[in-house]
Amino acid sequence: MKRTSLLFAAVALSALALAAAAHAATVPLPKIELGVGQASSPKEVATSLEVLLVLTVLTLAPAILILTTSFTRIVIVLGFLRQALATQQIPSNQVLLGLALFLTFFTMSPTFNTMNQDALQPYLSNKISQSVALDKAVKPLREFMFRQTREKDLALFVYLSKSPRPATPDDVPTMVLIPAYIISELKTGFEMGFIIYIPFLIIDMVVASTLMSMGMLMLPPVTISLPFKVLLFIMIDGWHLIARSLVTSFH
Repeated sequence: MKRTSLLFAAVALSALALAAAAHAATVPLPKIELGVGQASSPKEVATSLEVLLVLTVLTLAPAILILTTSFTRIVIVLGFLRQALATQQIPSNQVLLGLALFLTFFTMSPTFNTMNQDALQPYLSNKISQSVALDKAVKPLREFMFRQTREKDLALFVYLSKSPRPATPDDVPTMVLIPAYIISELKTGFEMGFIIYIPFLIIDMVVASTLMSMGMLMLPPVTISLPFKVLLFIMIDGWHLIARSLVTSFH
């Protein structure tokens, strides 16, 4: 009990000393205030709505990065590759996601550079307004999605949205283009994953048939086929081929 009392006393004295030192310090500390008040002019209301819109966009930023760029196709192919190799968690999820993210930045760099030159830099230099900057920023991203979207998927969402038949790509709303692009990317990713799966599936079948013919029914075929699949992947320089195929598939 005595030790506990001494401990509380020491903590209290330390807190008082810190408070006194802070009170005696001459360095000003910043003060942050958050509150909700009544707007005094329409301009303040517009500014508040812009801040709210920016916060909403930041919340949806991960989904925008995943679904409107090349990330979806890349991560699907890498997931199929690990499943075909049957290496469980090797490479780990962090490694696959990191590789997919950097490959996304690499494949999207021409689009991002165009958005920066045509929209962001002129807006930061006060040469164009915010609405014009948004229009210029969306245009190269729409061009990228149009190149990867199948006409069949685009026609499906135009029909489902009951929009008039577009005469030019500019007539297609962005909210129609994005879901069409997503399902096109899913189909392309699954097609590439299936092609990657075939050679590893053949190895599994050969090993399973060999073990069955030898009467070794209790030995899991995956235990024997795994080293052969890893050896095959190393001999063909698999990571080089996968990265090249993914990057060139967007050109």
